[in-house]
Order: sequence, then structure tokens, then C-alpha cells
Amino acid sequence: MRINTNVSALSAARNLTNTQNAVAASTQKLSSGFRITRAADDAAGLGTANVLRSDIRAYNQATRNAEQANSVYSIAEGAASSVQSMLERMKELATQAASDTVDSNGRGRINDEFTQLASEIDRTVSGTKFQGGALLDGTYAATFLVGASGDYTGNDTLTVDGSKMDLSTTTLGVGSSTVDTLSNAQDALTALDTAIGKVNSALGYIGASQSRMENAVSNLKTTVQNYSAAESTIRDVDMADEMVNFSKNNILAQAGTAILAQANQAGQGILKLLG
Repeated sequence: MRINTNVSALSAARNLTNTQNAVAASTQKLSSGFRITRAADDAAGLGTANVLRSDIRAYNQATRNAEQANSVYSIAEGAASSVQSMLERMKELATQAASDTVDSNGRGRINDEFTQLASEIDRTVSGTKFQGGALLDGTYAATFLVGASGDYTGNDTLTVDGSKMDLSTTTLGVGSSTVDTLSNAQDALTALDTAIGKVNSALGYIGASQSRMENAVSNLKTTVQNYSAAESTIRDVDMADEMVNFSKNNILAQAGTAILAQANQAGQGILKLLG
């Protein structure tokens, strides 16, 4: 038996150190909820998880971009519906003024409301804005990035085309319409039918675009969910499995401490025999 070097004690100490390190690692994982708490735990896994996390943040922003684009169309839809209602009222007034039963004074009063409604349409068009840009005068144009690939063209972008939502009275063809005479009232009816058709076309474009935006938002949220699940699988700890590891290593640490004490006592026993 060697007494200068207590091999049993050294071995017990080494094993105890390893076990205590394992307990500390399990404690960190359980307290943080992460399987990977440092690069040494899983360098490749950490790199993949970080890429996924970066993509998740990008897709979350893309979702907000698509929702913002949808807000543009929601605002435009509300205003276009108001324009449509005013045109319908103008058509009603023109129909009334086109009747021989209405005299010139009556047409004058009807024309006052008619022209006021036309002015209100232009006021609505000029006042319907998103972040300072008028939506319904044909000038609005904006492109929203809804992808995370860095490709600013194609399916990664959603473009709002304001030229398809131009609802000024000039574009609608009723800017100069009046109903102060029988002939003018009849001409106004023809112009209003065309104008209502143009508003319906604009509403059709808005509705189709809203549908696309809503689908884009839904798809983006699904992507975020899938990426989050993938990142969690790589980065997050399985609490049940890690608790088993913690309990096992904790027991081993306690046993190792006892064994180390016994190994140290063995040397002392030999010294007593020699003394």
C-alpha cells in the first residue's frame, strides 16, 4: 500500500469534481430553462438557434408591416364606402331633378345639396390619409416588406397602388356635374352611373388586397410559430429529463463526498498503525 500518494482519494476527488460540475450545469439549465447556456454546451445548436431567433424577430416585424399595409386598405375602404354613399344620394337627387314635376326653384334647391355633396367627396378624398399620404387622390404608393430574406422584390413585398383608388370627382367624372336644369340632371345621371362603377372597382381592388394582406399576416404568424417551435427544440431544456439528471448527480455528489472522506481516513489509519 502506498502512503505518499493516496490514489483512492485523488480518484474520489476527481469524480466528485466532475459530479459537482454536472450538478452546477443542471442547476443552471433548470433555473434558466435553456439546454444551451453557453457555446460549449452545443456550439452547432447554439448557432442554429441564434439564426432562428434572428429570423423570428424579422418575421415578427414583417407581420407588423403586413398589418400596417392592411390598415391602409381599411382606412381607404371606409372612405370609399362614404364616397359611394354620397354618389348614391347624388344619383337620387339627379333622378328627382330629372323629373318634369320639379320646377326651376326646386331644381335650384336640389342642386345646392348636389354640389355640396360633390365638394364633400373631394374633401373626403383629400382628407383620407395614412402617415401624411393621401390615399384616394391617385398619388399614394407604398411598398411594405413582408419577408425576411432581404429580397425587396417579388413575393417578399406588398405594394399599395393608389392609382386604383383615385376617387376625386374629376376622376369620377362628376366634378362639373349639376342638376340645375332638366338636361343637366339627365347628363348627371349618366355620369353618376359611371362614377359609381369606378368606386365599385376601387372597392373591389381594396377588398382583394385586404384578403391578400390578411392571408400574408396569417402565413407570417404561422412561420413565426414554426420557427419558435424549432428554436425551442434546440435551445430549451427538457425539464423532466434535466430534473432526472440533477437528482442523479446530486445523489452522486453526496455519495462522492462520503467516499472521499473515507479515502482520506484510510491514510490516517495506516499512520496510526505505524505510530
